[in-house]
Amino acid sequence: MTQVEYAVDAHVATITLNDGENRFNPDFLNAYLAALDEIERTTEATTLVVTSSHEKIFSNGIDLEWLVPVIQGNDIARAKDFFYLLNRLFKRIATYPLVTVAAISGHAFAGGAIMCCAFDFRFMRSDRGFFCFPEVDLGIPFLPGMNALLRKAMPMYMVEYMEYTGARLTADQCVAHHIVHKACPVETLMAETMAFAGTVNKRRPVVGEMKKRLNQAIVRAIDVEDVPYIESGQFNIQ
Repeated sequence: MTQVEYAVDAHVATITLNDGENRFNPDFLNAYLAALDEIERTTEATTLVVTSSHEKIFSNGIDLEWLVPVIQGNDIARAKDFFYLLNRLFKRIATYPLVTVAAISGHAFAGGAIMCCAFDFRFMRSDRGFFCFPEVDLGIPFLPGMNALLRKAMPMYMVEYMEYTGARLTADQCVAHHIVHKACPVETLMAETMAFAGTVNKRRPVVGEMKKRLNQAIVRAIDVEDVPYIESGQFNIQ
């Protein structure tokens, strides 16, 4: 089983994240980006669904076991390259010329939850899993592009609440605050997501241009980032 694999059925491409807790490190991010590139280049799909094969986790975000030694070793260039690569994934999803749907099949924490915000639509498992930004407790300030992604997917009052408190939201709470389109039992999550994806079959050039215009603030925020807090010592993981 590869880290990231995909299949295409009619106009819907489905990516499955297979790397355990699907934590972000260079190998995983490059495999994910390669799958997105291949789908766009070699298929006629117009809708993308992304889910996880893990029984209870969608994505737990940054792979701290990989990143912490890099930071502690003062390998600033390597750490910055990682964050630029992570930003590349976020930007790729936010501007992808297919309608994108996240089937959040379990916990979405930290960078995993931020990634979910890059999608156009979110469905979430209702019987298990939290949506959470624990960065305030981890000692990881949000980058401007990350904040822009959060503002895309949720009301500002929830951005503030979740960033400052690190609160864990259930799927039903996410629906109530318009973060998630629909909460579903795990037994029907993929069926519900695929049924929705099947109703959306729009032309790539039109979708791509709409995203450029709708998400230009995200692109601008990501493009000007220089990951300054790594050098300034603000990145203090607890």
